[in-house]
Amino acid sequence: MSFELTDDQVAIRDMALSFARDELAPHAVEWDQTKHFPLDTLRAAGELGMGGIYVGEEHGGSALSRFDAAVIFEALSQGCPTIASYISIHNMVAGMVDSFGTAEQKAHWLPRLCRMEWRASYCLTEANAGSDAAALRTRAVRDGDHYVLNGAKQFISGAGSSDLYFVMARTGEDGPKGISAFLVPSDTPGLSFGANEHKMGWNAQPTRAVILEDARIPASALLGEEGMGFKFAMKGLDGGRINIAACSIGGAQAALDAALKYMGERKAFGQTLDRFQALQFRIADMATELEAARTFVHRAAAALDAKHPDATRLCAMAKRFATDTGFEVANNALQLFGGYGYLSDYGVEKIVRDLRVHQILEGTNEVMRLIVSRSEIARMA
Repeated sequence: MSFELTDDQVAIRDMALSFARDELAPHAVEWDQTKHFPLDTLRAAGELGMGGIYVGEEHGGSALSRFDAAVIFEALSQGCPTIASYISIHNMVAGMVDSFGTAEQKAHWLPRLCRMEWRASYCLTEANAGSDAAALRTRAVRDGDHYVLNGAKQFISGAGSSDLYFVMARTGEDGPKGISAFLVPSDTPGLSFGANEHKMGWNAQPTRAVILEDARIPASALLGEEGMGFKFAMKGLDGGRINIAACSIGGAQAALDAALKYMGERKAFGQTLDRFQALQFRIADMATELEAARTFVHRAAAALDAKHPDATRLCAMAKRFATDTGFEVANNALQLFGGYGYLSDYGVEKIVRDLRVHQILEGTNEVMRLIVSRSEIARMA
């Protein structure tokens, strides 16, 4: 594969960077401090085609590749990793509706999702079924032409604000084969939400429990067939892992750039900080690690586009490597600011807080290691 972006990809990146610079970065710290979810800004992103990045054009999407998406999310995260990450989650749901939905489901949901006039949340995790997602207990029982859902989902981004909830629920036996996927509208009777969680980071997007108490939805809300939900969820997570890895790189790049600017202005012992060789070495290591992570993410995204048999393994590798690297680079950038990095004024401490959760969500990095190690062991069997 080529490691150079095409002219079209450069234009896409520059569009996303411009949006990040003008619409996200100036407000990122304020949104974090006030827990403001910027719906108007999300709709503006949708108008630029960022609500349905890999949805087909016939339903209002941009019909771009996973590689293109990685470029976009890295750029958006340079303005605000929190909002970029929510747009990633929204796209994961829109992409699954486009891939697995009926003609009626696509026609109803996708045009407004692509414009981000409607927003979507992904509901898999439960209080007792995080990394062990196949152990989820939310249940959907067929009742004539409807399903009745009972259970609760935990740590759901956008909950209480989204218009569509992509809910995994058990319709059959224990384990992954008994799980189905449902498209649950926000106005469904019996659907409610917990309090907005107090979090270390990601404060500009709400995180709540999604509670289903005899929530009655039409049978037409089933995505695909019964028992296919876990397969859909895992396929969606491959792309989600690439997206969140790209968000880590973008946030870390913004932190590194801020540190470089600060070091060029701040003087100590008669010279600016960027003249000290020890600090230059640290900058070199940070830039090198980010470039390695970026290359890895692009490699995994290309494999996902090509439907390569190693795509899941590569996505897990890239997610683990890029989110660990992104956090470490951002944390080192904060250190380069000294005491000023600990203040909110420069925005670097926010990036560090935002990127920390990337090592947990879309499958913890410990789970990524399990996926990779099992693949390696099977290869030698």
